[in-house]
Amino acid sequence: MSGWRITIASPTAAARTGNRVHQERWARLLARRGHRVTLDDPGAPVDLLIALHARKSAAAVAAHRAAVPEVPVVVALTGTDLYGDLPQDPVARRVVDEAEALVVLQPRALDRLEPPWRDKARVIEQSVEPLDLEPAEPLEPSEPEAFDVCVLGHLRDVKDPLRPALAARCLPASSRIRVIHIGAALEPTWAQRAEAEAADNPRYQWLGERPSEEARRRLAACRLLVLPSSMEGGAIVIGEAAVAGVGVIASRIDGNVGLLGDDHPGLFPVGDTAALATLLTRAEAEPAFLDELRVRSCALAPRFAPPREEAALDQLVRDVCGPS
Repeated sequence: MSGWRITIASPTAAARTGNRVHQERWARLLARRGHRVTLDDPGAPVDLLIALHARKSAAAVAAHRAAVPEVPVVVALTGTDLYGDLPQDPVARRVVDEAEALVVLQPRALDRLEPPWRDKARVIEQSVEPLDLEPAEPLEPSEPEAFDVCVLGHLRDVKDPLRPALAARCLPASSRIRVIHIGAALEPTWAQRAEAEAADNPRYQWLGERPSEEARRRLAACRLLVLPSSMEGGAIVIGEAAVAGVGVIASRIDGNVGLLGDDHPGLFPVGDTAALATLLTRAEAEPAFLDELRVRSCALAPRFAPPREEAALDQLVRDVCGPS
């Protein structure tokens, strides 16, 4: 049986951002179920538009509605939508009001939706493809005894990207912790800040943007992932850490707690450098604590299996469009 014709719109189609990766992954998973998927083609002869981000994809949604008003729209809500735009932005609210269905990336996001929106929303957690995770080449200079922790994400204000570096400055001289940061600086000022921090802080190395496979291999070679964001819709790096069997220390925000659980032992208050430093010290000094974080990650891994996300996406399409 043939599938439906679908286009997926992303506000950052030209960049290797999370939205772009998300867009390409959904296209790939839907194609596996027989659907015919194009990217960023609003107004094309399709049966469904999926828009990533309410406010930033508003123009694509409007173009689609003008060209083919009878064709339904599904909106996938980001952290910026949920925790920034929807309470106050009329454009984002209109897009969500008019969408036939909504998708959020972790269960706690449902609590942020007003009842009419919540009634048409569902949770579809992002998946992570299996990878033959051989360790990356050692960083220069080689430090085999280092206790490496990974920060994996682009440098933006909402990511609070230098918080782990600041926490590393608080560690005792005997600590072997080294922060390895992978991600592009999306603004020149962030590149300058990261370069200055790396020059002044021997515990911090910024590697810039790296291919996805290399980034995941380097994550797998580290003892921990640190996710210090002030806002997340549901970060795929948590899934990448889980699939690699790497423990997670993360800021206590809905986007992280929704995936890790409220009782996760590696949570710290947003922006709290001292609390993060305390958790890093515990992870290095207490093998049982480090192992608990790792075991928690491994237990989460089945939630990020691609067939699970693929089936949920296919069900979404068939619920909105009907049997193909």
